[in-house]
Amino acid sequence: MSLISRDDARTLLSKVVGYSQADHVVANLTQNNGGNIRYARNSVSTSGRTANMTLAVSSTFGLKTGVATINEFDDDAIMRTVRRAEELARLAPENPEWVVPMGPQDYGETPAYFESTASISPAFRTRAARDGIEPSAENGLVAAGFLQDNASVQSTMNSAGMFNYYRSSNVSFSATIRTPDGTGSGWVSRDFNDANLMDTGEASQIAVRKSMLSREPRALEPGRYTVILEPAASSGLVNNLVFGLNARTADEGRSFMAKPGGGTKLGDRIVDERVNIYSDPYNSEVPARAWSADGRPRDRTNWIENGVVKNLFYSRYWAQQKGVEATPGPANIIIEGGTASTEDLIASTRRGVLVTRTWYIRTVDPQTLLYTGLTRDGTFFIEDGEIKYSIKNFRFNESPIIMLNNVEEFGRPQRINGNLIPPMKIRDFSFTSLSDAV
Repeated sequence: MSLISRDDARTLLSKVVGYSQADHVVANLTQNNGGNIRYARNSVSTSGRTANMTLAVSSTFGLKTGVATINEFDDDAIMRTVRRAEELARLAPENPEWVVPMGPQDYGETPAYFESTASISPAFRTRAARDGIEPSAENGLVAAGFLQDNASVQSTMNSAGMFNYYRSSNVSFSATIRTPDGTGSGWVSRDFNDANLMDTGEASQIAVRKSMLSREPRALEPGRYTVILEPAASSGLVNNLVFGLNARTADEGRSFMAKPGGGTKLGDRIVDERVNIYSDPYNSEVPARAWSADGRPRDRTNWIENGVVKNLFYSRYWAQQKGVEATPGPANIIIEGGTASTEDLIASTRRGVLVTRTWYIRTVDPQTLLYTGLTRDGTFFIEDGEIKYSIKNFRFNESPIIMLNNVEEFGRPQRINGNLIPPMKIRDFSFTSLSDAV
């Protein structure tokens, strides 16, 4: 199934709007063509391809809204879906925070679609599995991995005249490679819009090396250490910081952005002045959709500039309540960094810990943004600028606010899960106990 074109999407959604008898209607079209391959214990276990397109119709009478979805597109089916949404709307309770849909908007084109990804073949997926399995088997290791690719369309039209269309592609790969005795593990992850940038062989070799190096880890006393956090190790904490910049929870005193006694920390410096975090759907390395779920256009937005909170994001309802511009939430997360590699950061560290990734992050205190979690799949002790030996994993208790106040150096930003995050050298990172996780 080829992806629906802009013109055909407009024609289909116009039909939905034309059938509507509601006060307001919003029609969302989503199409996804994708494939995958999974391997474990040095053998491919599953592989396949899917194609699907769905239509969601949201109808509103007054403050009552109903939603119906369908994945067949003949006229009778579309008509029934519109009527079903209207029936559900009449039965629904009123939503006092409902906001009238937006009218026509101007949207830019983001460079998120690549034919190289949309046309990935079974042979491409097979090579990805082979790249993880063969070097693992040659070194007596056990590999598991997953490659997933997709090409998709998202398009929306409403009865107020708004229409948008976004076409994108993505390929992601992850591999976990372990020693047969279960004491060592190496992990790697890569994701791109353009499949031509994906080198599963290079990625798998990183996991192989870490697995071999992480055999028979030693116990290191918990405490505060200088750490080198690879992007996958800090991304979860950073995500929780950026997506916590919610205006409503701050205004209502329910988040770390609330000040005691009232007010918010908008305009305050909360982290080191070298920290700059922004989102930009037009960034060529991590392009994203140029509109939010409710249709607001997205552009580059500075969230933290020189350590100072520059923006909070609002729902349209809350922006109306506060009489401010309705800044949409982030399309992606980009942290400015330096030019150093992870190896450079290690070389400049007298004594510390290298963390490949963190896992199972959970909230301890939302008011201070304190989280707990575990290190996994490659944790190493650094001494005099070199990795000396592998160490057992830790549980940590840490806040990204404290973490980004203790920055010693940022490395070169790398793409991770659609974001750009640099490796970081952080002092006084808090490890609270040892973990048996590998």
